[in-house]
Amino acid sequence: MSDLTIYTPSAEEVHSGELGRRLRQFNYRVVGEYGQVQPVWLSAKNASGALVAGLRGFVFLHWLNVDVLFVDEPVRRQGLGQRLLAAAEQKARDLGARHAKLETFEWQAREFYLKQGYQEFSRIDNYIGPYYLALMKKAL
Repeated sequence: MSDLTIYTPSAEEVHSGELGRRLRQFNYRVVGEYGQVQPVWLSAKNASGALVAGLRGFVFLHWLNVDVLFVDEPVRRQGLGQRLLAAAEQKARDLGARHAKLETFEWQAREFYLKQGYQEFSRIDNYIGPYYLALMKKAL
């Protein structure tokens, strides 16, 4: 073991994707081959063309992973977040997703997601200061 070196890889090495390919080859032996990550990107703009909301996520291994859902304060409580999430879920279903998951801080949108059918399945207390991070999921 003494002849092994831990180092910071070059940008070229990271972009080559070799590490990810090796992990996929290992995983394929257990679960079989699976598809690549499929992006789910949606945006909403106002009449002036300014971005007012959006969702960024991806489908992988039959799961929609919601990374970001944001709605500007002036257009909140008008159903826009619900419409974006529903559209993302439908797009994810079309891509083969059977479930969705996301993370949200307690001060963000936990109650919103509960109303959309998500369940909190875990939380990390004191994630930032006294606030917890909720992990949520939903069957599609």
